[in-house]
Amino acid sequence: MFAAKMLIICLLYFDMSKKNGILSIMTDADKQESDKLIQKSVNHLEATGFEHIKADIEGYETPKSYLRKGTDSKITPDIVAIKNGRKYFFDISLKSKKPKLLKSKWLFLDTISRMRSERFRIITTKGHYKFTDNMLEDINLTNKEPIKL
Repeated sequence: MFAAKMLIICLLYFDMSKKNGILSIMTDADKQESDKLIQKSVNHLEATGFEHIKADIEGYETPKSYLRKGTDSKITPDIVAIKNGRKYFFDISLKSKKPKLLKSKWLFLDTISRMRSERFRIITTKGHYKFTDNMLEDINLTNKEPIKL
């Protein structure tokens, strides 16, 4: 029932392909920090058995993007990978000046993953734990335990 309600909310989005969703609102310094953490995350995921990794960084195939209907904003998961035949969406959590956009991105990715029997995980690093926990609490995703690198 909850997934059906979230689907109604998420119908504002539709399938689209290619490049840079929410990351396009970051400053260059934030983008560099995010890219470093994405690369570190990809290395961690490869070491833990994930395959067919797509990441929103140079050198990897870009994950599928979702376009918000009526606007030019796109939602692109930072990393998409497969383990044991199941697809996982990963998003990097770094402190942001636009937490509202990050919250909507996480809610959308969580909803779409549950509708398709896939998984959504948050990856964060030292210095961003409290921000991540507060964000998850704000959007009632306290069942999500972030991967701490």
